[in-house]
Order: sequence, then structure tokens, then C-alpha cells
Amino acid sequence: MAERPYAESAVRNATPILEVLGREFGGASRVLEIGSGTGQHAVAFAAAMEHLHWQTSDLVENHAGIRAWIDGSGIKNIAPPLSMDVRDACVEQGAYDAVFSANTAHIMGIDAVEKMFSLVGKALRPGGVFCLYGPFRQGGELNSQSNADFDANLRQRDSVMGIRDIEKLDEFAVAAGLQRVRFYALPSNNNVAVWILGDES
Repeated sequence: MAERPYAESAVRNATPILEVLGREFGGASRVLEIGSGTGQHAVAFAAAMEHLHWQTSDLVENHAGIRAWIDGSGIKNIAPPLSMDVRDACVEQGAYDAVFSANTAHIMGIDAVEKMFSLVGKALRPGGVFCLYGPFRQGGELNSQSNADFDANLRQRDSVMGIRDIEKLDEFAVAAGLQRVRFYALPSNNNVAVWILGDES
């Protein structure tokens, strides 16, 4: 079995994220996770919400670690990762009741973020929910010095990265048929933004 990658932040933020997902995904059955990363979130959330079928996904180079977490968990309601780059990924129309992604928007280029929202709009059934976790700007402002430092570090590493304006994400969402309905404040100056796909009728 491959070595299981470990992110301390995934341990710290799993419980507050789960509190949100427990409310938002209560009526869901099939969930797509975009950017499963280490696989820790997927295993924790699938274990806690046994009514869900949790579909992991990520770039191929992260699959071994995700599979290691899945294989070591013994959890049956979680699927091995799909190969997914949001810039060119294809999904079955309306195949999912919910989509979740954590800490992805600020490490993608803004063009990829826009494509992620388009992908979500295709993946969700009407009335489906998209929950996106991470730091955000509101009205062009960051909510803490730590996030300002983090944003500066991201942009220094790669100029295409950076903490995104929630208003810009709302524009992408509307273009994909989604409407933001809730915005939760979580520890460490992070949030979960929640969008719903409109009914086609």
C-alpha cells in the first residue's frame, strides 16, 4: 500500500466543515469532491455521513495517496478517485446531488476557477448544492492579517494563485446556473460558501 499523505490542516478543519456539510448534504445521496488532495477529508466525511456515496477526484499524481487513505479506512461508501483537471474535465450531466471542494480556488488560476464552476453546474442535478471551503475576499478585502500574509505568499509562489473575491465567484456561479444561498464563518478565518443549482423548469 502506498504511504498515506498527511495534512495537519485537514485534521483541524474537518470537524467544523463537517458541521456545515451535515446540514447542507442531509438530503443528498451522491457527492463529487473536486480536489480530494490527501484523501483525509473524503474518508472523514464519508465515515460520518453514511447515507452518502462520496466520489473522490484529483490530478493523477495525487491518486496513490487518496487510494491509500480509502483502502486503509475500510469505508464502503467512498469511491476511488476520478482523474480530474477542471480545465478539461467532463462529467455526466446531473449525476450528483452535491459537490464539495476545499482549498482549491486559491491555488488554481482564475480561468480554472471559472471552469470549476462550469463543471459544477453540469455535474449537479437541479436543486443540487455546491459547498466550497477556504479563505475568501469580501468587497475586495481580506478578513485577517494571516490571510493577507497567506495571499501574498501564494502570489509570490505563482502569480496565478491568490485568495479569490467571493463576488467574482458569484459571477462564475450565476453563469453556471448557481445562486449563493449561505456563507458560513469557520475557524482560522475561513468560510464555506454554499451555492444551489436552479431548477431548470
